[in-house]
Amino acid sequence: MKTESTSDPILQVKGLSKAYAGAGGGPLQVLSGLDLDVSRGEFVAITGESGCGKSTLLHVLGALDRPDDGKILVDGADVFAHDDEALSTFRNRQIGFVFQFHHLLPEFTAEENVMMPALVGGQRPADARSRALELLEQVGLSDRADHRPGELSGGEKQRVAIVRALMNRPDIVLADEPTGNLDENTADTLHRELLRLSREMGQTFIVVTHNREFAEMADREMLLEQGELKNPAAS
Repeated sequence: MKTESTSDPILQVKGLSKAYAGAGGGPLQVLSGLDLDVSRGEFVAITGESGCGKSTLLHVLGALDRPDDGKILVDGADVFAHDDEALSTFRNRQIGFVFQFHHLLPEFTAEENVMMPALVGGQRPADARSRALELLEQVGLSDRADHRPGELSGGEKQRVAIVRALMNRPDIVLADEPTGNLDENTADTLHRELLRLSREMGQTFIVVTHNREFAEMADREMLLEQGELKNPAAS
């Protein structure tokens, strides 16, 4: 069920623009004066045609890439007012990432993979392990904690990747086609799992998806078209 949030925005995007060099040498405008406000705990789905810039948008929102123009405020703070080292700390502490491919480290167990963001951030291993086990239990994988990725199903690997993104209690989780590599039934289960985690944890999610049913389950759907975010009903 869709919910309405009345809280102040956790994310404010103002006039965001990003261009790359095109095939002919001229600039290819991907994002063009884009604006977006997202409330704390809101689940936002972003849709759009392939190649329209959805992944670019997530990369800039997550400070993996700098914009050419515009501002991104997270909890009122200007993200790109900092140097690259500070941006790395920001990504670790305040942003969670889930990608289409799980990117789990094959030599480590599920528990160790989930712990990784906390260990990188300097957390004590005992505290990180406790949090990782708690999260794995949240998605029904406590009995798989000591299994390596090669011993897990596709859906299990992606659930590990999802809770890894939640490890440091980020302000925002950015997910880029998080179920794109899964079969329809497994993907549907993961969609509902993401929505449940958002509701139960009050976690803000921004998810790029081509799945119409999933997008319609979100609190809000936005269409990326010609570098701007629009209400799909108005397009």
